[in-house]
Amino acid sequence: MKLVVGYLATAGGADALALGVRLARTLGAELELRMVLSPDDVTTPRITADKFHDVLAGQSSAWLDDAMALVPDDVVAKAEVLIGESVAEVLGEEALRLGAEALVVGGSGGGLAGSLALGSFVDDLLHSAPVPVAVAPRGTRHSEVQRVRSVTCAIGDRPGAARLLDMAVAASRATGVPLRLVSLVALDKHGEEGVEAARAHAYATLAAVKSTLPEGAAVTAIVADGDTVEAAVDGLDWDPADLLMLGSSRLAPPRRLFIGSTAARILRVLQVPIVVTPGEDAAPGT
Repeated sequence: MKLVVGYLATAGGADALALGVRLARTLGAELELRMVLSPDDVTTPRITADKFHDVLAGQSSAWLDDAMALVPDDVVAKAEVLIGESVAEVLGEEALRLGAEALVVGGSGGGLAGSLALGSFVDDLLHSAPVPVAVAPRGTRHSEVQRVRSVTCAIGDRPGAARLLDMAVAASRATGVPLRLVSLVALDKHGEEGVEAARAHAYATLAAVKSTLPEGAAVTAIVADGDTVEAAVDGLDWDPADLLMLGSSRLAPPRRLFIGSTAARILRVLQVPIVVTPGEDAAPGT
């Protein structure tokens, strides 16, 4: 099992690496660190084509050496520099080539307020990636958390919900950690009547999930309501070692990621790592 870490020589890159280590320990996975440089990253004037790759290697070697020094001995990791115009596209292709379970990136860099301020390439990934994307909150590099403690899955009935649920169940089974199913109800959209519908859906899903898990597996379901979706999710109990899994928007192309407005709002308020999963396969005949 492999995880690709999109690494930059920044605080966000260190956060991504720290989350990658945490997930690798939990899953028994290997890390593949990838730094993507574009031709614009080479600032030496009048550089000749035959020296281009040498300059890139020289710029990146120290950064990757520093990154590999942060990987503990109990985690297997490799590092490589890739060249391309689009960081998101290159990382997505690399994840597919390696058969990676997920891409891991840092959430700081600008774009959103709160613990997750997305840089441009992370935002691009959250609107195009072909594999799940795990986003590390700002400051993950300072955390003492070693492994994931529990998986929370935000369930719903939109397209992509079935694949999200399958991935959350698989993650719980692979790691042996408890699974919490959460149905979020924002009263500003659904009103009080939405709470009962969400509760019924949550417990129906709980019954279905229990039948797929090993006997005795810990799985619970809860309805979280609030004046807004931010208030609903913020009102839940969270631990820094938790992991939240969210699905893509209904606008997501088949097997591609496209973060929706609800997920984007949740990103702004939570201090735990978040995994956004791609949409469903294309329907037959489409």
